[in-house]
Amino acid sequence: MRKLYFILFVLTFVVSSCQFKLSPDNADANNTMLTIERYDRLEYRYLTTGDFSALQRMNTEYPMETRTLIEDVVQIGNATDPDINTKFLKFYQDTTLQSLIASVESEYANIDDLNKQLNIAFQHLKHSLPDVGIPRIYAQISALDQSIVVGNGTVGISLDKYLGEDYPLYQKYYSPMQRKQMTKEYIVSDCLWFYLTSVYPLKDSDKRPQLERDLHMGKIQWVVNQALRKNIFRTKYVQVVERYMAKNPRISYDELLKTTDFSKLELR
Repeated sequence: MRKLYFILFVLTFVVSSCQFKLSPDNADANNTMLTIERYDRLEYRYLTTGDFSALQRMNTEYPMETRTLIEDVVQIGNATDPDINTKFLKFYQDTTLQSLIASVESEYANIDDLNKQLNIAFQHLKHSLPDVGIPRIYAQISALDQSIVVGNGTVGISLDKYLGEDYPLYQKYYSPMQRKQMTKEYIVSDCLWFYLTSVYPLKDSDKRPQLERDLHMGKIQWVVNQALRKNIFRTKYVQVVERYMAKNPRISYDELLKTTDFSKLELR
């Protein structure tokens, strides 16, 4: 059964400097491990012009991504329904969504900077977590639904959720705090955060106290901070983990993320 992890806007981020246990500053960004696949461009062609060849490529080259988008993200039906292609096309014909699609393709015509940032971040992550695999990453247009979708070794980035805090449509539906996080600057941290959440899930999370769930999330966010060389996440739970790791430098990141003995993490 596929597991999907959807990003929620729940935290306040503050960027500041910190110390790291990572690879050297001159990590080779040209040693490409991944490139964001432009599934969104096939969507654009089909959803704006009805180009059937684009739909065929979506179904043959990206069957899992298309099924996830239809069934779990926009939730318009079953991907095997005989009329699903018509439903899919009709759903996106709303004038607001057509404008959104055009904005995405204009804003993200070139994503070389994102590819470079993701490669550097995953190089740093692999230095600390060598057994963590590198996911396939693709871009999509989700009709303002989920921002990040993770499942089966893939990470889907909904570019329509990262058009900038001043994007006019956002002001109608999102709070100022939410809009601050709906910018390109948060794409890489969001990808790492939710990918690691899928790799290191908290067992029996729904049965655990809220404090343990918060501390587990703090562990993941702390590791993401190290990979990005920025304190993107600055909650009190991240600070707890930071103090713990400063006192226990021999503990590996893998051990940290796997431990469920939260009594070792002292709140102040």
